Amino acid sequence: MPVPDAPPAVGQPVANADLTAWLAVAAGAIGALMATLDISIVNSSLPTIQGEIGASATEGTWVATAYLVSEIIAIPLTGWLERTFGLKRFLMVAVVLFTAFSVMCGLSQNLTMMIAGRVGQGFMGGVLIPTGMTIIATRLPRHQQPIGTALFGSTLIMGPLFGPLLGGWLTENFSWHYAFFVNVPVGMILLGFIMVGLPWTKMRLQEFVHADWLGIAGMALGLGGLTVVLEEGNREQWFESSLIWQLTIATIVGFVLIAVGQMTARRPVVKLALLRQPAFASVFILGLVVGAALYGTAYVIPQFLVAIAGYDALQSGQVVFLSGIPAAMMMPLFPLIVAKVDLRVVVGTGVLLMAASCWMDTTLTADANGAEFTVSQLMRGLGQAFSMMFLNQAAIASVSTEDAGDAAGLFNAARNLGGSIGLALLATLQERRLDYHLWTLHSSLSANDPGVQDWVSSQAASLGGGPDGLAGAIRSIDTSLARDALVMAFNDEFTALMIGILLVAPLVLLLRPLPKGPHKMAMH
Repeated sequence: MPVPDAPPAVGQPVANADLTAWLAVAAGAIGALMATLDISIVNSSLPTIQGEIGASATEGTWVATAYLVSEIIAIPLTGWLERTFGLKRFLMVAVVLFTAFSVMCGLSQNLTMMIAGRVGQGFMGGVLIPTGMTIIATRLPRHQQPIGTALFGSTLIMGPLFGPLLGGWLTENFSWHYAFFVNVPVGMILLGFIMVGLPWTKMRLQEFVHADWLGIAGMALGLGGLTVVLEEGNREQWFESSLIWQLTIATIVGFVLIAVGQMTARRPVVKLALLRQPAFASVFILGLVVGAALYGTAYVIPQFLVAIAGYDALQSGQVVFLSGIPAAMMMPLFPLIVAKVDLRVVVGTGVLLMAASCWMDTTLTADANGAEFTVSQLMRGLGQAFSMMFLNQAAIASVSTEDAGDAAGLFNAARNLGGSIGLALLATLQERRLDYHLWTLHSSLSANDPGVQDWVSSQAASLGGGPDGLAGAIRSIDTSLARDALVMAFNDEFTALMIGILLVAPLVLLLRPLPKGPHKMAMH
């Protein structure tokens, strides 16, 4: 495992990183941005893609799910793959394959080809995320590492927010194919940065012999099965579906294999024993919830704007992207904050800002539009910047130097897994609360109420009178009630996110503050 250079002797000037080191850091940030952006870049263009590749609405969801499943599996495996093949060689292969799978997606003529491409994209994208912190740890001197961390941390926030905006713009102005083809020039630039900025290291193929194969198989079954269950459970009516039962069994078998690997392998593929440490367990749980809020709000807000305000994909993407502005503005201040302010204060402030932003969105009405989200989105973005950037530091500060790589991998996996859990729970909550509110609103209207009778008579007359006019008036009532019920369901979703964030907020007190002076960075 690579370790940053020792601090210079007292009185000795500290050397700054050269241009090649910064090119390597840029490569890590660009790679992480590509990986996180491609999670959501298809969201805006999904209806168009479904139509052109002949997929139903249910089948089309696998375009997004396939990527997320393979990415979540890949993230914890990155440390082992990196040790086996060497960082530079491993990253070059990952970028080439990610670009090739992107082209495959863009050229897809059917659902099978698209899903195969998205699985490959997701796996290669998953390994690009944690390696960004490895590059920072090994290529920058300690006093410049917070700058690299700020650059890297912002990509974890900007990617999911910029994806729907870029995907919607490309689809509206060109074609959905370019949502995938855009990775080709970016991949070429990234490959050049890696070739110039990273040194060659030896392969250690003996890692294959001593690998935790039970743990690796368990990761694929457990994390893959769990992610699909969460993503597809609501559409499949949960355990009324034989598919969900089969995947649940596969998930349990996978986690059993991981547990056996933890006890028997010389070096487990991921060190789950870290979760026994209160400080790191707190980071992990906070990462789950912050991930759920990050991906959940990016999912709920466009749904509201399309269904209630009549926005198109590009317009809703612009509203979602508002929360990325504070993250971009925070980048230059990150090194100063990380050195001067207690980590617990910063993360606690971020968590409370996210909770407050959700509270602001709990009073939406049927007349609301994108302007209603401006203040809450900016507040949410600032909270996400404080939380996401500094939780990554907290993950590393809570463990020993030799465990920093495993901690970074687990934290990144927690963020994405939290997103899956959040989306599944929000989709289920919306469906259940919509039915509840619709029933409640209908039951509150009495056919014998003079006010209701007068309104129906007036509406029926305006629609031409007679049986057709009466039927039109009743349909108008149903449409209005369904719209109001849906708005109330959206409000309930924001309420649930607020409550979830507040429930885990006290865990901030268990975080371990960063040591004074140079800070440890994530390594694999």
